Amino acid sequence: MTQHQAPLTYRDAGVDIDAGDALVDRIKPLAARTMREGVLAGIGGFGALFEVPKRYKEPVLVSGTDGVGTKLKLAFDWQRHDTVGIDLVAMSVNDILVQGAEPLFFLDYFACGKLSVDVAARVVGGIARGCELSGCALIGGETAEMPGMYPDGEYDLAGFAVGAAEKSKLIDGKSIEPGDVVLGLASSGAHSNGYSLLRKVLQRANAHPEQDFHGRALGDVVMAPTRIYVKSVLAVLAQFGSAIKGLAHITGGGLLDNVPRILQPGLQAHLNRDGWKMPELFVWLQQQGGVADGEMHRVFNCGIGMVVVVPASQAAAISAALTAQGETVYQLGDIRACAAGQAQTVVA
Repeated sequence: MTQHQAPLTYRDAGVDIDAGDALVDRIKPLAARTMREGVLAGIGGFGALFEVPKRYKEPVLVSGTDGVGTKLKLAFDWQRHDTVGIDLVAMSVNDILVQGAEPLFFLDYFACGKLSVDVAARVVGGIARGCELSGCALIGGETAEMPGMYPDGEYDLAGFAVGAAEKSKLIDGKSIEPGDVVLGLASSGAHSNGYSLLRKVLQRANAHPEQDFHGRALGDVVMAPTRIYVKSVLAVLAQFGSAIKGLAHITGGGLLDNVPRILQPGLQAHLNRDGWKMPELFVWLQQQGGVADGEMHRVFNCGIGMVVVVPASQAAAISAALTAQGETVYQLGDIRACAAGQAQTVVA
């Protein structure tokens, strides 16, 4: 350093430690609302501590991680930061739910070029809300301010969920057999998948977030947060146990790629095209983008966010129980035998 140069600080390099401390202060009361049994130490330490509840006899830990994808680009463009945190939680907790796991705790990673305490607090507020909706605790995370890594006004998110299930009650789809019924739980919209194509359609249609879409602002419809199925499905699992043979979270890959993940070789899920009504958002996306049926079913959830496979003899009772828990339930089709090389999910 020459005698005429002022000493450099971290703030001069683009990192504001005081802003980071202010964000932690904003986050702490949000995280406090998510506390539950098992939390020994949460936000503020080097590592969060969690004790598996003693009611588990043979606990198996089930973990999941995900992000929000290019839905974030719309959050930046439209300044809608309050619900992407719900999306972040939903993607991971719904994933571990399909194995019969109860989400226990959640960690988040928020990275940006320049930290806006207000924007970050809005995002984390959504994360805390997602944790409340899924019954898991927000016990830690990382906020990384990295100058030059992200364009101004943009950030990235990642989330990590850990849950537990009894070893004897894990759901793996191995008991699924021909004749079983495939139920579908309605999605709340596009959730967090297919947004690269969705944004292309919005661009082609010259759409804007405030335009009317069947009585709602298009932005509200497009940015509707991912539905979290945890509490309703866990309640029905507690009631019906092993009658729930398989669960599939309909994420990237849509119906065509996700349902086969729970099917043994030689089995096919035959879904009736008229078994559910595709929501107006997907009808509009298909029309505006000229998207083929097969592409729709492989990219978007098309209105079905979770698939549940059950015995035919208990399909009506389980449907009623899920409905009582607040889910909209469709009988989508059934499980059939198929030859090697045939598609394991067919919409016809």
